Amino acid sequence: MKEFFDVNNAFFSLLGYSMSYIEFTGVVFGLIAVWLSAKAHILSWPIGIVNVVLAAILYFQVQLYPDMFLQVFFFVTNIIGWWRWANPKPGEADKEKELKVSYMKKNQLLLAAVIAIAGTFLLGQFASNLHEWFSNIFSKPSAYPYVDSFITVMSVLTTFYMIEKKIESWVIWILVDVIATVLYYVKGVKFYSVEYFIFTIIAAYGLLHWIREYKSYAQKKA
Repeated sequence: MKEFFDVNNAFFSLLGYSMSYIEFTGVVFGLIAVWLSAKAHILSWPIGIVNVVLAAILYFQVQLYPDMFLQVFFFVTNIIGWWRWANPKPGEADKEKELKVSYMKKNQLLLAAVIAIAGTFLLGQFASNLHEWFSNIFSKPSAYPYVDSFITVMSVLTTFYMIEKKIESWVIWILVDVIATVLYYVKGVKFYSVEYFIFTIIAAYGLLHWIREYKSYAQKKA
């Protein structure tokens, strides 16, 4: 079992790239979870829980510490999202008796921009010093602390909007996924890079699907 979680333990090789068991399994569960999210399917949340546990273990091993901490947050919010989608308030339910999709308000968009800037700076500063403050745990410096922190901050923010089924959450995911695709490729976890490239495509589909879903509400009232 220990070998399964070791990022250096190869499952197979593909085009010269050594694929670990944990990277392969984490990517598969991640792709399934995001695809189900794009379809607004509630099973995206429990499947996502498996993905984030595996991802946290992998990120620790490749020194992407903000991303590792992000998975703890995702673990909690997957549980919250699961409950929220299954228990809409009166008037919020769709035909499946789950939460409807909706647009964000202008003040929410402004708040998102402020959090993106301030959160990236503060978390980046923290991540940059982890190996000095907690050297017994983090033996190596954080890799690309500010880029990694931006991914973390925006992922946290848009997860709350995803829980509330806000359409703009997919726009933020597209931005995060593009940056993550490049970062993970540079860090050498190339299958995760491919995963996030696919996430970008799925996020674009999710954006269009949720917009269509929103428009369908008006058509049903007419």
